[in-house]
Amino acid sequence: MEIENHKEEVPFEHYLEKYRFLDPEEAAERLNILYDAETQKFRFRFMGHSYEAGYPVFDVRLLDAEDDGKDLLMHHLPARTFLLRYLLEGQYIKGSGKFMTFREVPTYGELYIQPFTGRCLKRLTYGFGYKLKAFAEAMERIPGAQKLSVGDVSYEFELINGYRMQFLFWEGDDEFPPSAQILYSDNFQFGFHAEDMVVAGDLSITTVKNLCA
Repeated sequence: MEIENHKEEVPFEHYLEKYRFLDPEEAAERLNILYDAETQKFRFRFMGHSYEAGYPVFDVRLLDAEDDGKDLLMHHLPARTFLLRYLLEGQYIKGSGKFMTFREVPTYGELYIQPFTGRCLKRLTYGFGYKLKAFAEAMERIPGAQKLSVGDVSYEFELINGYRMQFLFWEGDDEFPPSAQILYSDNFQFGFHAEDMVVAGDLSITTVKNLCA
């Protein structure tokens, strides 16, 4: 296959090749997800929906809703790469119930703060800061999302099995612009690499934007 979009397709092809040599039983145990050896399918949740992913042929299917052509794991290459990395390298560690900012993540929080700020924090703030009603309506459409009492508008949701995030907003006025914060459940620091946490923020924001469209 001729690769045209090197930024997205080269990493995807790299992890797709590694996926062929994955031990699916080990991966399922490591991630605390289901693997059906008979059908050769992983079962997992992403942004509140149920999916299955095939092995050794990597294909993803949305199980509990109709595909509207915007589903990230089925149609968005960075999301599919994120899922491959999760299956290949992720691990499940139970969270304590506490949340942390990206900057608080030990070792690499400072190292990746610039891409996180640009791709996630600013995108969330200026994408929804003046449209909090639309933001709240979109979050209500994410299965399992929970409204919080922090700030002016805030929600907690599960990104992928056992890993949770929070979007917090403070509404702007004539003197001050809106502000937002993204929090990660404290098990993220053990289950994901820093670049994956940035992608997690990016993908979850894209999901909300798609729900607003």
